[in-house]
Amino acid sequence: MRAMKPLRSGINVSTNAGSNARTSPDLADQQKQLTVRSHWVCDDHSIEHRLTKVKHPWTNGQVERMNRTIKEATVKRFHYDDHAQLKKHLADFIDAYNFGRRLKTLKGLTPYEFICRRWTLEPDRFIIDPIHQMPGLNT
Repeated sequence: MRAMKPLRSGINVSTNAGSNARTSPDLADQQKQLTVRSHWVCDDHSIEHRLTKVKHPWTNGQVERMNRTIKEATVKRFHYDDHAQLKKHLADFIDAYNFGRRLKTLKGLTPYEFICRRWTLEPDRFIIDPIHQMPGLNT
């Protein structure tokens, strides 16, 4: 694992650095290729790609919990006729979550409010002003 510099975009991607299970050489090679490809995509979009520690699955718990929340709110409750319908509903859910859902872990703030407060305290950690990302008439 390499040392990481401070966040610039406020976006993180977390993936497993290793696995407890034994894998075949072909599967291991596919996993390495996927990791390399995801790293390239992250670099292209100025997203910091962090790896979780090997044999420490609890470090990935927040990602897994959010994935479960999204799944419960979308594919487990609704039937989608096509991929575009799912994509639209997923975008609507993420917007509602980020701009409307108050979270205990953020002391009652929505994720958007939390990011705006962090921006006012540490603007140098951000590439763009998050206040300009507010949904409204101009979006």
